[in-house]
Amino acid sequence: MRRKYNDLLAKRAGMLTEAESLLKEGKREDYKAKMMEIGNINTEITEVKALIDEQDRQFMQKQETPGEARDKALERAEFLRKGGEVKFSAAEIRKAITLATTSLAEPTGVGRDIRGGDAPIIAIIDQVQVVNLSGMGEYQEPYVITELDAKVGTVASTAGKARTASTDPTFGVAQIKPYDMSVTSFVDRNIGNLTPADYYAKIYGMALRAMRRKASELIVNGDGETSHVFYGMKNAKNKAGANIFASVDVGAVDVNLLDTLYFAYGEDTELGGSARLLLTKADLKAIGQLRGTNEKRRLFTIEPDMANPNIGVIRDGGVVIPYTLCPDLTSLSGSTASASAAIQTMIYGNPLNYELGLFSDFTVRVDESYKAQERLLTILGDVMIGGNLVVDKGVVVATLPKSGG
Repeated sequence: MRRKYNDLLAKRAGMLTEAESLLKEGKREDYKAKMMEIGNINTEITEVKALIDEQDRQFMQKQETPGEARDKALERAEFLRKGGEVKFSAAEIRKAITLATTSLAEPTGVGRDIRGGDAPIIAIIDQVQVVNLSGMGEYQEPYVITELDAKVGTVASTAGKARTASTDPTFGVAQIKPYDMSVTSFVDRNIGNLTPADYYAKIYGMALRAMRRKASELIVNGDGETSHVFYGMKNAKNKAGANIFASVDVGAVDVNLLDTLYFAYGEDTELGGSARLLLTKADLKAIGQLRGTNEKRRLFTIEPDMANPNIGVIRDGGVVIPYTLCPDLTSLSGSTASASAAIQTMIYGNPLNYELGLFSDFTVRVDESYKAQERLLTILGDVMIGGNLVVDKGVVVATLPKSGG
């Protein structure tokens, strides 16, 4: 069904290109006929997507019994011990990657555990859409850029006359392409002295946390390629090369900053909903240190979530702005305007406007030969992922303009 869904999306993208050409050539009847075909395709896409979502929902809700989970862990652990490769399906990883670190089964015991490496994980990956794209070479997500407009007139002026044509809608296509991600880590071979289940859980947890950390970085910044493959929120582009994100100029962390971002998000006639502020710990601290004229009262109240202090809310009078800490962003509070380029800092918008795609299974294996003299095991993990914004102006990027112009 996923292959069919991908084929339908590709077919629709081609039909949209044909429709655009017909419109430019002035062939309005052919254009309308093509748009009707696209409407039929949209219906089929919706039906297939609903089926896929229901299949995913049932998978996500399926719970293994403790005995089943233990048996699977023992089997996989033994396979790892023998130098085999353990494979986790994209659906399994989709389920696991959006869980907090504390939900992973961690080993217990006295004196045999490998301490450390369990620091809280960045929360942004828990807030974006994670989709299973296994079996696809690329994923194209059409989205609306501008909508139809309605024309009006008096009954007397329009009676018996052809109505003025509405401005046609425009569409964009967001591409999500596979990008290679690997995990390479070294641990003391004494980890193998844990019970098989704990051995497996520890290695799996370490590999998954490494993947979550890197994916969180890519979600906001994208890759470092000259021609981007993995698009982050700050550099998201559609197939035509146009920006999917919006930008707003800011000068510093001051009393007007949150208002500027809050009102920049959404259309000119409406406020965008379900948005949150992505920022660094330094910028959150700078916001909390802002004082009023009496230099005592804080201008903003910061309320971290008790279960996960990486998220929380900032209260600005009657406005409540949720926030998420993203250490891979650039701090506005520590930036100085440069003459060479503008500086992108914090981000404001709905994280669900971003899609993180899993294109392959996640494989993990343990190698004992490379660091044998140091008595270290090498954990090797591989997966292909991709990402992009899929909603026009899905986020607003706070940008410190170039100095001198």
